[in-house]
Amino acid sequence: MNNLITEKVVKTLDAFHLNVQEIVEGFMVGLHKSPYHGFSVEFADYRQYIPGDQIKDIDWKQYAKTDRYYVRRFEDETNVNAYLLVDHSNSMSFTSHNIVKLDYAKTLAAALTYLINKQNDAVGLVAYNEDVSYWQPPKTNQAFIAGIYKKLYELSPEKKTNSIQVLHQIAEKIKKRSLIIIISDLLDEAEELIRGFKHFRYLKHDVIVFHIVDEQEIDFNYKKETIFIDAETKAEVRVFPWQIKTNYQAKYSDFYQHIKEQCSRAKIEYVHFTTQTPLEENLMKYLIKRSKL
Repeated sequence: MNNLITEKVVKTLDAFHLNVQEIVEGFMVGLHKSPYHGFSVEFADYRQYIPGDQIKDIDWKQYAKTDRYYVRRFEDETNVNAYLLVDHSNSMSFTSHNIVKLDYAKTLAAALTYLINKQNDAVGLVAYNEDVSYWQPPKTNQAFIAGIYKKLYELSPEKKTNSIQVLHQIAEKIKKRSLIIIISDLLDEAEELIRGFKHFRYLKHDVIVFHIVDEQEIDFNYKKETIFIDAETKAEVRVFPWQIKTNYQAKYSDFYQHIKEQCSRAKIEYVHFTTQTPLEENLMKYLIKRSKL
């Protein structure tokens, strides 16, 4: 963990906790009671009836057997399941300064793992590019958490992006309603990405999308004739940046605004992080905002 999370990040995380916007199966300690108490959570055991208990909770079959009143108890306090979905396709290798997008994403994922686990909630990791490359179901066990940190540290940019197919594949595999946290540069077809996000919402998951961007991808502030190489296809194109800058920025703005608006309509939380801003600063602003929801 120490290789990914700085002391500043830890101090930021210790000051806040991650609230789940919508009721999911279970609760975050002290915050969320299960909406299924008494009928759809798992039966735990019996205890003897105490005056004041609700009559509806009495198990009459037990009374018939023992001639004593017992009430049923249920597991009404269960952990939230959180899945961290980390894109490590080749497009995440881009940087215009000293922080690669994937390194920023990995540190963010490690920080969220620390935060969620600190609350005694279960966290799992799914790494993906053109397919799912790693799947660790949510756990609270420290050995599994250490495994998540290790895998995040080892992740490197590989293969092409295929978010569209992969998001649908992951959504179909997660059976219990959960907190889904997607960390990606979202370099894919906007409409298809939105369909992938909505698939999770259709299945009643709470969804947060962290869009990781290098500022140069927004500003396109290149001064000289430049050769751009596609990180995934290796195709090259030589351009005079000042000739296409206005058109490029307009298209990027349209892409960004469209995803942001569609996420808002679908009740998906969209978070835009630039890698030039220190992670602890971005996290501080985000957690303050989320704590007020």
